[in-house]
Amino acid sequence: PLSKAPTQVPTHCSLGACHGCTLLTKSDGLKIRGHILLCARVLCAAVGFLVASSTVTMSAPFFLGKVIDTIYTCPPDDFSNSLSSLCIVLAGVFLCGGAANAARVYLMQISGQQIVRNLRESLFSAILRQEVGFFDKTRTGELINRLSADTGIIGRSLTDNLSDGLRSVTQAIAGVSMMFYVSPSLAAFVLMIVPPVACLAVIFGRYLRSISKRIQDSLAEATQLAEERIGNIRTVRAFGKELTEVEKYAEKVDHVLKLSRKDAAMRAGFFGVTGLSGNMIILTVLYKGGLLMASEHMTVGELSSFLMYAFWVGISIAGLSSFYSELMRGFGAGARIWELLDRKPELPLNEGVVLSSEQLKGELHFYNVSFAYPTRKDAPIFQGLNLTVPSGSVMAVVGPSGSGKSTLVSLLLRLYDPDKGRITVDGHDVRKLNPYWLRAHIGTVTQEPVLFSCSIAENIAYGAIDPGHITVQDIHRAAQIANAYEFVSGFPRGFDTVVGEKGVLLSGMIKFIDPKILLLDEATSALDTENEYLVQEALERLMVGRTVLIIAHRLSTIQNADTVAVLDQGHVVECGRHDELLSNQQGMFRKLMEKQHTVHTTKCVLCF
Repeated sequence: PLSKAPTQVPTHCSLGACHGCTLLTKSDGLKIRGHILLCARVLCAAVGFLVASSTVTMSAPFFLGKVIDTIYTCPPDDFSNSLSSLCIVLAGVFLCGGAANAARVYLMQISGQQIVRNLRESLFSAILRQEVGFFDKTRTGELINRLSADTGIIGRSLTDNLSDGLRSVTQAIAGVSMMFYVSPSLAAFVLMIVPPVACLAVIFGRYLRSISKRIQDSLAEATQLAEERIGNIRTVRAFGKELTEVEKYAEKVDHVLKLSRKDAAMRAGFFGVTGLSGNMIILTVLYKGGLLMASEHMTVGELSSFLMYAFWVGISIAGLSSFYSELMRGFGAGARIWELLDRKPELPLNEGVVLSSEQLKGELHFYNVSFAYPTRKDAPIFQGLNLTVPSGSVMAVVGPSGSGKSTLVSLLLRLYDPDKGRITVDGHDVRKLNPYWLRAHIGTVTQEPVLFSCSIAENIAYGAIDPGHITVQDIHRAAQIANAYEFVSGFPRGFDTVVGEKGVLLSGMIKFIDPKILLLDEATSALDTENEYLVQEALERLMVGRTVLIIAHRLSTIQNADTVAVLDQGHVVECGRHDELLSNQQGMFRKLMEKQHTVHTTKCVLCF
């Protein structure tokens, strides 16, 4: 129906639409710094162990060179003692290096998990703060992908990858320094290859950040499609669309594969060039070093040390290339997350006027309200709608499908704001009231309530303003009021069971809220006759002394309502008591009754 919030989203999501990316910005750096500072102590300790392990690693070639020179130059009578001493020192150094490396890995791992945890909490909080219209325009699969995949990529980029990058930097600096210490002329000759590789890394990073973001966006689309089809498997099965949906999903993952191949080709070329550069460094050292040895400007040990340092520098350059590529991949994922974290919701969550309990009576007014859903501005639901619900009265709202019955509930809860006009509660514009307070004083029972993946007791207590003060006796009492106590007690685990009849349980939740205003949106239309009777009986007890707005309810409830309002084409076309509207042969209410074959008996059902 046209009045329902859209269940489908546009082909192009409002977030992450731009695939173009630049290099690291100042804003990126500040955001990354903020998350790193939360684990500053652990990361500082990890960096300390990293420096220690890198120092050990880079001292090894120097000591090994000394061992080689000892082998070649040491007198035979002192050879054994000198060699033993050097090997013992080396063994101790290597043992310390291994312990430091283990500590570095452990600390980086736990800090990485902490960063991912903090990111996910912040992101989930940012998602839940957004207005409902945001979810109409944004794919659920994309949001789930950000919470799971993107946060993991950023966590790895800022911890394990950062650790590897710092280690590569440390080893490269130490290696180059020792190369100049051993042979300045040979070091200067070898390092001429570094500038071209650095320029190539910058170009590669620009491309990688862009394509990484595109891959994540494509993965989000595939996740969204899979989530929708699996969540609606009964519909897919009923229409025999399994093979069709598999083909659609295959198209999505094929697009991901196509982008991944581009990414793989670029990575292969880049790492091939950097690997070749490292090998050329080794070859250059062998050639130039051999000439220096021939002219007696280097010893065998010095050439061996220099060769090992050159080898480590080559590995470090390759490591820096990998670090830079993973960092750009993290920024690509981060751009999607920062965009959502920085987004300010259009509707406030907990700001505005709070009335005292004595001030709240429950009188509702819709003044000249016009409204269209954000994704369908060209299809207005209301155009100048006016409606008054007196305090303590029961009003039933009926109308053809798409007339906006359920939209009234959404506007009263301030899930959306009207485009024109205003809605008041006891004369107070809902846009000036605190939304959190407003919703805490409105009880809602919908046609298809949702049970969360927790126990029945937790689901019943979910609607309480302060669930921490709800006792077991309170939960049992609410279940008795909702005619659900015997039903729930019949389960092997009773109220600890994660199952239940939706309508029965959620009507029990209303009792914890104790609202002044009660909204029933087709609350029993999805139940069988037996459960409908139980829920209807419970709801009638809850309706006493409250302002009640009933959307497209059963005929028996409409008959007992103080007033019936009929919606059509964005307006209230009729309003009065049930018998008065039914007696009008030309009225909309009468025509609706006749279409559903319900005029002849009070046991029939109004279905809209």
